[in-house]
Amino acid sequence: MTKFLYKAKDWTGKQVSGELEMGSQAEVLESIRGGGLIPLSISESKDSFLSELMSKVTGRVGLKEVAMMTRQLSTMMTAGLPLTEALQLLKSQSAKRTKMTEIMEFSLASVRGGRPLGQAFAKYKDVFGEAYIASIEAGEEGGVIDKVLVRLADDLEKDAEFRGKVKGAMIYPVIVILGMVVVAIIMMVFVVPKLMSLYTDFGSKLPMATVILMTLSNFMIKTWFLIPIGVLGLVWGMKMGDKIPDFRLKRDELLMKLPIAGYLVKITVVANTVRTLSMLLSAGVQLVDSLKIVAKVAGNEVFYRAYGRISERVQKGFSIADSFAETAVFPMIVNQMVETGESTGKLDEVLMKVADYFSVEADQSVKSLTSAIEPLIMIVLGIGVAFLVIAVIMPIYNLTSSF
Repeated sequence: MTKFLYKAKDWTGKQVSGELEMGSQAEVLESIRGGGLIPLSISESKDSFLSELMSKVTGRVGLKEVAMMTRQLSTMMTAGLPLTEALQLLKSQSAKRTKMTEIMEFSLASVRGGRPLGQAFAKYKDVFGEAYIASIEAGEEGGVIDKVLVRLADDLEKDAEFRGKVKGAMIYPVIVILGMVVVAIIMMVFVVPKLMSLYTDFGSKLPMATVILMTLSNFMIKTWFLIPIGVLGLVWGMKMGDKIPDFRLKRDELLMKLPIAGYLVKITVVANTVRTLSMLLSAGVQLVDSLKIVAKVAGNEVFYRAYGRISERVQKGFSIADSFAETAVFPMIVNQMVETGESTGKLDEVLMKVADYFSVEADQSVKSLTSAIEPLIMIVLGIGVAFLVIAVIMPIYNLTSSF
């Protein structure tokens, strides 16, 4: 596929321009004409290495931006605005060219060329995700794209709100920890060596705490370069391990066994996955297909395998309630609610209620986690300060007492 830049005129005589990624200029020409435009010029787009690199670095689209776009598109569609006009408005509302502008531009050209919206969005799967695209495609097939967009907007806004709460709650502990690390490095590299040189000039025997402090300081001064190497090595090792399924499984099992934080990880994944499953089912996606998509977007190897087993069992004819219970991964309330939803035929509605319940639980767990972290940080900080005071003051006390 090649990128082509085009210029054309619409039926009012207004000149429009855009970019399409297709196999040949003939396909671009057909797509432009199919959209009711008069082509003026078509040229191959040649991006430089620098522009490609910058687009990768700065061209990320956040969850809030996707949620906002979805809400605006759903509002326009519900009001009866044609899809092409809605996409045109979304494309032209930004004063500068962004990644979302590019997506709207490509989607508008694709829809004008006769392609469905889901197929256009599928080109940007890294932005929207499989569940989002599958919901759009199912909505188009069922003729309820406006309702699907409203549901997607609601779910994305809830997800963005929860992530914002988690990030906001973790700002204070992260700032304090970073401050502690910076102060410790400054003390070890600049302050402690000068004090230690003063003590060694007197030739007196130093306390054990002071010897330990001197050893740590000398180690950091002589081998400081090992710290960034170690951090980079750890990051690299985690990325390499992320490609190994067994490593991911052990890592995620360990995360979910941590006190407080482990429960938060588990219920967050449960809330996100059951909400996605509810969204897919309400959009008209088949149950087995929905379970396979949820498995891919779970972001947790334990739940990835659990949803994989559930989809296999459902495909073989087992009930979804028994399949959920068989995994022994989900909380009991999930299994009970799934059984209720299956028996009443309102599985999507029940799953959304489960998602809302665990979202509230996750919010409370975040507060509990931050409440537990803050005193822990103070205790560690107090121990560190006490150790520094003892290591620095004890030699002075010994020297003055010897006179």
